[in-house]
Amino acid sequence: MRTPPDRLSDDAIAEALEALSGWQMKDAKLHREYRFKDFVTAFGWMSSCALVAEKLDHHPEWSNVWASVTVDLTTHESKGITERDIALAKKMETLAQRFGGR
Repeated sequence: MRTPPDRLSDDAIAEALEALSGWQMKDAKLHREYRFKDFVTAFGWMSSCALVAEKLDHHPEWSNVWASVTVDLTTHESKGITERDIALAKKMETLAQRFGGR
């Protein structure tokens, strides 16, 4: 059994959020809402993110309604925000730029 990653301090989370445009803390999770031009683009972004998440062995809580995607990240096994959440958020940002998300 692998050891869960360490939770980040509030200061480390605040510092990470400064570099993550549009992300905020909501209900003790990293939270972001993305908008895309249409459903197909939003779903394409989600599919690309799913491949990245699988490689990171870390999966988002998310929902999609037409061109909008709401994302919440937390590491359940660590009961808080970890480097895994920050890494996935950064990858999602990079992919969102490619897909025209805002």
